[in-house]
Amino acid sequence: MGASLFLAGCSDDVGVDQHGQKVAVERLEGQWLVINYWAEWCAPCRTEIPELNALAEQQKDKGVKVLGVNFDGLQGEELSDAVDKMGIRFTVLAEDPAARFELPRSEALPVTYIIDTQGKVRERLMGEQDAAGLTARLASLRKGE
Repeated sequence: MGASLFLAGCSDDVGVDQHGQKVAVERLEGQWLVINYWAEWCAPCRTEIPELNALAEQQKDKGVKVLGVNFDGLQGEELSDAVDKMGIRFTVLAEDPAARFELPRSEALPVTYIIDTQGKVRERLMGEQDAAGLTARLASLRKGE
């Protein structure tokens, strides 16, 4: 079965990114996903972003994809401007993937979800994360694959 099963019936993409480019499902299949919800007004988000940038860079060839989602639902140029202001270098989805991955809504930020290669939520991490901690969590979860 595998990752294609959890994406079956979904559209061929997961919306667009902060640059208006389509994010194809194929780019996410078979990957561990680290999905972080952030907002410009969230102080811990601001200090967490460089850590997520580092994680995305460290893990890019290791089957892990870091994705961001703007908590306030910014779109188009507003989203692109916010991403630039926050210094985000990883993919930010314009469309909230919560329904696709059955993510519970969080009223607190930042919140980060770790999703396995089958599309199953494995962790919900509240509060500011760092690259080392996320790398350790991923390593621990992947041992069970």
